Amino acid sequence: MAMPKDVPIIDTMIGFPVADFEATYGFIRRQVKDDDSKEGMQFPVEYMFKDVPKGHDGVSDPVASTLEQMDRYNIAVGMIGTSRDGVSDRALREHPDRFIGRTSVDPNEGMKAIQKIVRDHEELGVRAVSVFPAGTFPQVPINDKKMYPIYAKCVELGLSAWVNAGIPGPRLRGMCQHVELIDEVMYDFPDLTFVTMHGCEPWEALAVKLMLKWPGLHYCTSAFAPKHYPKAIIDYANTRGADKILYAGYYPMGLTLERIMGDMPNVAFRDHVWPKFLHDNAARILGLPLLAPAAEPAGAAKSE
Repeated sequence: MAMPKDVPIIDTMIGFPVADFEATYGFIRRQVKDDDSKEGMQFPVEYMFKDVPKGHDGVSDPVASTLEQMDRYNIAVGMIGTSRDGVSDRALREHPDRFIGRTSVDPNEGMKAIQKIVRDHEELGVRAVSVFPAGTFPQVPINDKKMYPIYAKCVELGLSAWVNAGIPGPRLRGMCQHVELIDEVMYDFPDLTFVTMHGCEPWEALAVKLMLKWPGLHYCTSAFAPKHYPKAIIDYANTRGADKILYAGYYPMGLTLERIMGDMPNVAFRDHVWPKFLHDNAARILGLPLLAPAAEPAGAAKSE
């Protein structure tokens, strides 16, 4: 059950250091109502995490900074959001072997959202589309009719849909992300590859039941320190779900890679699960080549 050290990791949620938290999370603050979320926290789920990575003002090159972290922890490829802020698009252009893109859209924008998917797919080669239902304004539930053109475009272009499910961390209403809503989506789009993000709690057992039911439904571990991976998810991966669970981190949004990889060796995955969790499942879903095991880089962080 030991975590292998030679598997090249695909991190399906990684980003770059930012100095302006207000600009980054302003879309959440515009709809929260409690004073702490509006003014007290730089990071709108700060109450849930310890030692949120901050102090990025001194980072001269965010791309180089993230690459250094990736190299340290044997992360071969990272999936990043395509914010077109001059950082992510540069990373995709200059390091196509290390980064792949995921475009985030708001279903409230109608055809503009569809056009953004097509444009980012054609110009940036994105492999995935993400939606944060609780963060849209007004909120758009997972199974809302506004979501259906997005799912249809994903199927048409061969892209996977990555959608937040479960009670959101920010103090926003959460029923738009109820896991049971995924059932209708998978019924109507049997060819869709759908990946849940941010845990599915407190309905993780329902998520397992739906993954057993729907071949295209998957789960990634974004925004969770490994010590907090739900037991139902670990048990499922170890039995019938080895092909359904993907690694996703949360650096630098809420967790350091040091914290994530320090916890990871203690996760009770069986031996056959680890390569699929860390690499193979993401490679298959994102259309990436399977990478051969690599020698541990010089100076790599030890997991003991």
